[in-house]
Amino acid sequence: MKQPLRGWLLGLLLVPGFVQAQQKQTISGYVRDAATGENLIGVAVVHPSSGQGTATNTYGFYSLTLPASADSVRLVVSYLGYQKGRWAAPAKASQTHDFRLQPLSAELAGVEVVGSREEKIAQSTRMGTINVPITQIKTLPALLGETDVLKVLQLLPGVQSGGEGTSGLYVRGGSPDQNLILLDGTPVYNAAHLFGFFSVFNADALNNVELIKGGFPARYGGRLSSVLDISMKEGNMEKFHGEGAVGLIASKITLEGPIKKDTASFIFSARRTYIDILAQPLIKAGLSSENSSGSLGYFFHDLNGKLNWKISSRDRVYLSAYTGYDKFYSRIRDKYQDEDYNSNKAGLGWGNLTSALRWNRVLNNQLFLNTHLTYSKYQFNIGVEEESRNQGETDKFSLRYFTNIRDVSLKSDLDYLPSPDHYIRAGGQYILHSFKPGAIQAKGSVEAEALNSVAQLGAHEASLYAEDDYRVSERLKVNGGVRLNGFLVDGKLYPSLEPRLAARFLLTPEWAFKASYARTTQYIHLLANSGIGLPTDLWVPSTARVKPQRAQQLSVGAARTLRHHDQDYELSLEAYYKPMHNLIEYREGASFLGTTDSNWENQVTSGRGWAYGGEIFLQKKSGRTTGWIGYTLAWSERKFAALNQGRLFPFKYDRRHDASLVVIHKLKENLLLSGTWVYGTGNGVTLSEGRYRLGVYDQYDDFGPRNSYRMRAYHRMDLDLSHTKKKRWGEVVNSFSLYNAYSRKNPYFLYLREGRTDQNGNEVEKSSYRQISLFPIIPSFSKSFRF
Repeated sequence: MKQPLRGWLLGLLLVPGFVQAQQKQTISGYVRDAATGENLIGVAVVHPSSGQGTATNTYGFYSLTLPASADSVRLVVSYLGYQKGRWAAPAKASQTHDFRLQPLSAELAGVEVVGSREEKIAQSTRMGTINVPITQIKTLPALLGETDVLKVLQLLPGVQSGGEGTSGLYVRGGSPDQNLILLDGTPVYNAAHLFGFFSVFNADALNNVELIKGGFPARYGGRLSSVLDISMKEGNMEKFHGEGAVGLIASKITLEGPIKKDTASFIFSARRTYIDILAQPLIKAGLSSENSSGSLGYFFHDLNGKLNWKISSRDRVYLSAYTGYDKFYSRIRDKYQDEDYNSNKAGLGWGNLTSALRWNRVLNNQLFLNTHLTYSKYQFNIGVEEESRNQGETDKFSLRYFTNIRDVSLKSDLDYLPSPDHYIRAGGQYILHSFKPGAIQAKGSVEAEALNSVAQLGAHEASLYAEDDYRVSERLKVNGGVRLNGFLVDGKLYPSLEPRLAARFLLTPEWAFKASYARTTQYIHLLANSGIGLPTDLWVPSTARVKPQRAQQLSVGAARTLRHHDQDYELSLEAYYKPMHNLIEYREGASFLGTTDSNWENQVTSGRGWAYGGEIFLQKKSGRTTGWIGYTLAWSERKFAALNQGRLFPFKYDRRHDASLVVIHKLKENLLLSGTWVYGTGNGVTLSEGRYRLGVYDQYDDFGPRNSYRMRAYHRMDLDLSHTKKKRWGEVVNSFSLYNAYSRKNPYFLYLREGRTDQNGNEVEKSSYRQISLFPIIPSFSKSFRF
């Protein structure tokens, strides 16, 4: 009797589960652009009968498990800028189907703005996350006609620029080193060209741009303020294609096409400035008139490349690389009497190198695996050489400063979609860091001396994460996860446990309340010499004396999709609070370049920071007129025991008010007008409140509290008019733009102008601070083409 009873009980437990499994059916596959074969990210895949759905991942893969149907199953796929895709087939327990979506016409696709996903803003659990379509980035006005991804992101609420024309990102009270910038999953440590006026990203080579300001999913870690996840194009698998542009300061070209149709493809993109080449005749003529010879100039270049190989229906391999470099050079030789001369050579260069090898495998119709091997390097070099000959004697001197950071990383991510109510992600990563914080070497005619040198330092970083996007009920959806990190340097281990939680609750079908919490840890620091203005900033690791930066961010908000005259508007309101610990700054008067102390740890001090505020974002995503309005009310403060007498002070880029307006209007099918207007409270500065003398020559300033004065408010309008002309071989777009259209004299920095006295010592003019402005109104023209 015991055996039959035991079997009956076992059957009672297992059969319902078995029957339930048999009553499920799973459809999986990829969603791609029909014209190029490019995988599409974030596409909504919906089962209309049940209302259940999912979205494609970073590689265009989807999986949807549904209750069994007696006859057939039908799916609808939708993505902004593309015609809807539909598919129906007899019901099976497991089947695959790849969608190929047809793009809308170029004119219609060109008017789309922020937000490439079809999912309504009220439905998503994510907060502070914005997708920026590349078509929109190319449409907006640009400085000197050079399209810039980072400058478009500065138009979003909660994101600020560092100063006039610069491409730095200051997100929710954080500093630039607190942004994790990923290009095809590989970190980019310095995203600036031309001392910050342009970014390193060539928009023609990019496929997707996503910015996360808060509510970070567990799969991201290593920074406190934001994640900028940028994906390169994969290369056209259908036919050869090219595009490029010629502007005032730079030209670029992008070529892509199939190596083997529907199996392998490539993309290659190059960009270079040419001011140095155009100016050389004038420079040489000017030197010759002063009995000198030589040359000087500046340029930057970018190269992007990617190979994409579909090994099988389940396996795909990608190999991508990027290199970019800025270089300033000066070689001048002054001739004197007889054979005497003076020769000077100077060089300043910095750049990034990234590479990534990725392997995707569909393990089964619910499991997707991505394995990622990456290499990243950032380096900075500055050198000066001088040689002189006087009465037969030759003297030589050289000085060199260099710094770099290198990473090698192995990462594996697993996506598991057991049902429409769960999207589970898990994975791990190992990073080997190598730091060269900086070195100065001097060499004379007789001897060489290392003025300041720091040995190369290695560090190990490892992490594990798991998260689940879980629909608890029709009203409540939660994204919960945890991230475990460890950082080992010089025998010191820093572990951290980071819980992540985001939730949305539908108050009504259109209104959603959202909240998120994230704890983050950053193991690397950026030492910035604010007074230098060059990329001499040093990347340094946490050590036994310098602890990792830590932060917590709590966000609450509401979101709604509004509909007016058959047009959709999306409104989001968010408030955030972010305390930060173990931030580091140089001590008063300290600078790594200005000391013979070889230990940078002796030059820094640590402290705390607080950032809090609110953001409003209203955007219109379709129709002839599109755009958005963004407004931020924010505070960002710091407190260091060794700075400002230990008192609280505003962060340099603390801005009380920040507003932006973006409008894109299609005048005709081939004529597009776009404009932006920005306003921001002036940056904080530290000014002298008085001067005193000791003796005849020694003069000292009595500075006031740190960043206690404000520069004038910043505001600017940019305009762009683009005309598209169809050709037999493709199309040509002529763009005319105005930067700073009403020529506002915005502050760049302040300097103290000394007062004047007459011959009797009477004061004629008092000392006062004067403003230096950088850019007046700047017209520019560019011509781009596609074939």
